[in-house]
Amino acid sequence: MAEEILSKRVPLTQVVLLIYYSLPAIVAMAAPFATLVGVLMAIGKMSSDNEILIILAGGLSYKSVYIPTLLTGLVISLFSFFANDVLLPAGTIEFGKLYRSILLTTPALELQSNSVKRFKDTVIVTGPVQKNTISDLLIFDRTGQGERRIITAEKAELGSQNSLSLNLSMSKSFIITLKENIPSDYDYAFSDFLSYSILQKNLTQNIALIGPREMSSTDVYREIQKKEIAQKALIDEKKRELNRQAFALEAQLRSGSQGLSWNQRSLSTDSFIKEENNFAESVFDRTLQLYRLEYYKKFSIPFGSLFFIFLALPLGLGAKKNGQSVGFGMGILIAVAYWGLLISGQTFGVRFGYSPFWAMWLPNGIVCIVGLVLSLFRISR
Repeated sequence: MAEEILSKRVPLTQVVLLIYYSLPAIVAMAAPFATLVGVLMAIGKMSSDNEILIILAGGLSYKSVYIPTLLTGLVISLFSFFANDVLLPAGTIEFGKLYRSILLTTPALELQSNSVKRFKDTVIVTGPVQKNTISDLLIFDRTGQGERRIITAEKAELGSQNSLSLNLSMSKSFIITLKENIPSDYDYAFSDFLSYSILQKNLTQNIALIGPREMSSTDVYREIQKKEIAQKALIDEKKRELNRQAFALEAQLRSGSQGLSWNQRSLSTDSFIKEENNFAESVFDRTLQLYRLEYYKKFSIPFGSLFFIFLALPLGLGAKKNGQSVGFGMGILIAVAYWGLLISGQTFGVRFGYSPFWAMWLPNGIVCIVGLVLSLFRISR
């Protein structure tokens, strides 16, 4: 990100601030894995250098190793949770403010090589971008009358930039305008030169949108409550409509072939089945499920530091040679497996409606159980 922004001649101080505002998200996600690798390397080094053996020979027990390490993991978990729950929302807001101010002076920042950008009713697809020159430009937008329009250009130069708009000077362009309701009616034109502008307010509208990941756990919980109330109202409405159609269909079938509506029974049956499918879809709200998953993730990932220590300690104590190297390699493998379980849980939670709590906490549970079993085995020896 910094490299791309600096290439647009944005002041270094502003780039450093953007990185600074992005750090809370990195800290929150990296802390558990850093704890895992750190403990594996440290305890592995102590074990391979026989320092653990000296501690035990001196009359101390494994508690002298476990207790301070677990307390350190608890402190790291609390700091990670604070970074995710307090610093991340604040950093996202400040990032958005600063990025908007940068765009006011450098609108070209939004145009990158081989990318797709959406600005309100405009979608811009860019080919290679070199300095102020864009190759193979494609634009989808609407005219003032609401008609769809497609514009292509072999090359486009970023024109004079101001605080109001981003200007493109396009060469060898082709424009086609399509009527909304009449596909066969369209206008087209070729142009050696075309000037195109995007208003600054349209450039900045999608920056730093606040989603559940960028909210605090309290705000996410409040949004979940609102969505649950709205979903319950929708389900009740669908249920009433489903019952109404069911009773109407039953009345038609009971009237027999003598009834006036007997010939319409197949249409009523199709309507009932369609309404039944709509009811089934309204029961599962994908957006609500995403918020629930994100809510539990805000706790499971930060406190993963504490659970990782339960696993890292017995594994580190078992190191015989090259404790640091073995600990580093083992930590990477465990981190990848843990992340895979977390992504799988989130995917199953969104697609199949699995319990958000277990989807996010199951990896921690597995790590904790395996760690406790290994610890009991290690201490009992």
